[in-house]
Amino acid sequence: MLGFYDYTVVLTYVSLMISIYGMTHAMQGNFRRAILCLAISGLCDMFDGKIARTKKDRTEDEKSFGIQIDSLCDVVCFGVFPIVISYCMGMHGPIGVAILCFYGAASVIRLGYFNVMEAKRQAGEEGPRKYYQGLPITSMAIVLPFMYLFRNVGRHGFVLILHIVVLIVGILFISNIKIKKPQNPGVILIVAVIALLLAHMFHLL
Repeated sequence: MLGFYDYTVVLTYVSLMISIYGMTHAMQGNFRRAILCLAISGLCDMFDGKIARTKKDRTEDEKSFGIQIDSLCDVVCFGVFPIVISYCMGMHGPIGVAILCFYGAASVIRLGYFNVMEAKRQAGEEGPRKYYQGLPITSMAIVLPFMYLFRNVGRHGFVLILHIVVLIVGILFISNIKIKKPQNPGVILIVAVIALLLAHMFHLL
């Protein structure tokens, strides 16, 4: 079969399948399960790179495949999936659809640029990168679940805020800003935030 099959990409595939499963719930109007799937998918993405780097004998083809498959899955998990959730939650007017189209384009542009720059970086240095250029696309796995906690402000107010947040996040995806990649304490904090969101979602199920 085509492709590379080892433990370094398993978590990436799990994240993808969880996102697809979540999309089916979003289209059925079950937003709590959909948001839960998005948060879990983001949690998986936080660790897939760390797991991949534990395999020291990866070939250059395996490394390149890992970069490509990670970005392709990210397009679905944190590009298309949030678009489906946001559309189903109320961003289905002309302005909302325009914002979602921009968000989708910004997601693809950011990931395409990342692939080019990451391949260039790995050719000249070893180890993980220290900075993100632009807001990481996976940040939507924290932003949207956090937004969902405030859905009780009223439907119109929530949908308006959702429009603004999705637009801002899309702009930050392609902004030429440097964001320091969180080290272990930062990762622990992010995991704790996601865990709290998940706990809240489980309580609601």
